[in-house]
Amino acid sequence: MRRYSLFVVVALSLASGLAQANGRYQSMPQGNNGVNTDVVVDMPPEAWTQAERRQPDCLRCCIFENRNYTEGAVVKSEGVLLQCVRDVHSLGTNNLIWKIVK
Repeated sequence: MRRYSLFVVVALSLASGLAQANGRYQSMPQGNNGVNTDVVVDMPPEAWTQAERRQPDCLRCCIFENRNYTEGAVVKSEGVLLQCVRDVHSLGTNNLIWKIVK
């Protein structure tokens, strides 16, 4: 008798769990493929167009204000002239630095 009542309790709890899962699945709005979207992240419009404006990566260049400059380029910042030159103390593939031009 105990085995039978234990079997009935287990069967009822399984059936109840399946019914709850089925009810939860069917209560989701159609068209979302069963995905529950609880989190919404606001993205600024720039996030979608930033890759279009991005310049290709430069292997040997100096970077100033998110723009790539090649060796020999000169820029003026706050009244100071900067030139993109090789760093004599550095070895490697990208050994360019900004130096102040006097």
